Amino acid sequence: QVQLVESGGGLAQPGGSLKLSCAASGSIFRFSLNDMSWYRRVPGKERELVAAITSGGDTNYSDSVRGRFTISRDNAKNTVYLQMNSLKPEDTAVYYCNMDQFKYPYWGQGTQVTVSS
Repeated sequence: QVQLVESGGGLAQPGGSLKLSCAASGSIFRFSLNDMSWYRRVPGKERELVAAITSGGDTNYSDSVRGRFTISRDNAKNTVYLQMNSLKPEDTAVYYCNMDQFKYPYWGQGTQVTVSS
C-alpha cells in the first residue's frame, strides 16, 4: 500500500507564497524512479495538471503557473515539493500529489490552498 501525504496548504494573500510538500511512504519500490506531479481542482471544474517532474529531473508546468511555481524533489526523503510564489486568487484550489509507479497512478488526499486578501 502506498501513502501520499500532502502538507503546507493554507491561506495566503495575493502576491504571497506557500510551499507544498508530498511525502510518499509504504510500498515504494524506488522513489527516484517515479515521475511525480501536482494537480489541482476547483469545484465545478476539471482537475488541472499544475507541474510535473520526471525521475530524471525534467520539469513541466501549466501555462497558468509557469514562472511562479517550482516543482522539486528530494529522493532521499521520498518527497516532492511545490514552491508557489506570486500567488493569485485564481490559484485557490485543492492541490493533489500524484505518483506514477510502474504506470499506476497514486494520489494523495489533497491540501486546500486559498488565496485571498
